[in-house]
Amino acid sequence: MSLYNRRNFIRTTGAGLFGTALLGAKPLLSGLPGDTTLKPCGPGAKYVPRIMAAVVRRKGDYGMRWPGAIYDGEAARNNYTQLALDEAGKLGADLRFSKTLIHSLEDADAWLAEAKKKEADGLFILLLDRQEHSWPSVVKAADSGLPTVVFSPLGSAFTTNTAELAHRSGICLCCTDDFGQAAWGLRMLKTMARLREMRFVVLEGSEKKEERLAHFGTRLRWLPAADFIREYRKVKDTDEIQQMTAEYIRNATRVTGATEQDVVNGVKSFVAARNILEREEADGITMDCLGALGKTDISLPCISWARMNDCGVPAACEADLGACLTHALVQFLFDRPGFQQDPVPETARCLLIGSHCSCPTHLRGFDQPAEPFYISHHHGMRDAVPRTMWQPGERVTVADVLLEDPAAPKMVISAGEVVDNIAVPPAGGCVVAVSLKIDGLTEPLDYPGFHQLFFYGDFKQQLKDYCRLARVEPIVV
Repeated sequence: MSLYNRRNFIRTTGAGLFGTALLGAKPLLSGLPGDTTLKPCGPGAKYVPRIMAAVVRRKGDYGMRWPGAIYDGEAARNNYTQLALDEAGKLGADLRFSKTLIHSLEDADAWLAEAKKKEADGLFILLLDRQEHSWPSVVKAADSGLPTVVFSPLGSAFTTNTAELAHRSGICLCCTDDFGQAAWGLRMLKTMARLREMRFVVLEGSEKKEERLAHFGTRLRWLPAADFIREYRKVKDTDEIQQMTAEYIRNATRVTGATEQDVVNGVKSFVAARNILEREEADGITMDCLGALGKTDISLPCISWARMNDCGVPAACEADLGACLTHALVQFLFDRPGFQQDPVPETARCLLIGSHCSCPTHLRGFDQPAEPFYISHHHGMRDAVPRTMWQPGERVTVADVLLEDPAAPKMVISAGEVVDNIAVPPAGGCVVAVSLKIDGLTEPLDYPGFHQLFFYGDFKQQLKDYCRLARVEPIVV
């Protein structure tokens, strides 16, 4: 697409906002997949996780004992080893198998000592035996303190082997011939490492400081909220800004209330935030939005945060650190953005409504087409907000990392389906409002947490697996 100057922008969109937006033009994608205008700039995006792997089995033939002489252990080893290496390659992780097999508890001790010495981010065990030292070696790995993923193909486990570990934290047992579950385990290991290494910029207050979040290890760089105001004031009305503005208007099914300048101002907030990310070498961003900008003429970052989340850069509202972590987890684990919202109970139909003014559009995945949206005012009757329309009947997961005790985090987890999009107005509240029917929920009035993320897909079990591996207490609703 050619760049737009001011005159071309007005000519292309007709009389202000209402030209092509109402002519039925096929929408392009906002927050384009592969959009070169934005990418993570911090240590998390650059970090390559180190995962130590080993094959565990007895020395010699299987004989009569399980998995038995009928099992071709060498073929299984070659097949699953290659699958693991291929998956690690896709993930961008450094997976290294031990040159020797684990044939004894002494071998297991030596391998675990080496993993700790090399500061491995996690362990991957390919378990091809049920006998002798096999499962005791897994117990040793679980006791090591390193997050451990075990792939145990059918024939290498009885429930008597797994019962002791079934509810242990720090370990994920994949007892199946489906390597997809083991691949999920490797993705979880990468996510834990990336979450630890990433840096969030937190625009709040007036101090500059550096911290790491307890338990997760995530880097936090606090900057004065006034930094955003200064950065915004420096942003010029460029061809790039006009192009992005034109894309938003062409994408929108309609425009209500907001003006052309509101959209321009929202895109300028995106450019300002992007400049801060690049300058601070950060992977994500959050800001005390209302506190910093509510009494100014500067656009609240609703468009900015929506676009960032569409492009795979975690952006959380209101300097909420739990929401920062939840955004990052959802994006890293499931390759899609989430909608951070204020939970509203609906008692007549026993629904949970998510209400906020910044929602991404690529709900099905970063590389998938955007959901329909229209452009509206923020609920404060100012600025411009893309109001994404959620598809009724779509399965949805709810997640919320709770940091009341940062050293012992919890995660609220639910699944359900979209019921409808609440019209605001005539209802009050934030302009993006989507209602969910949560599986098994009989009382919405005391749904736990705040600023939970809604995101497409039923990933309730996967989040429970993550919590166990990452030593996070799940609160399953």
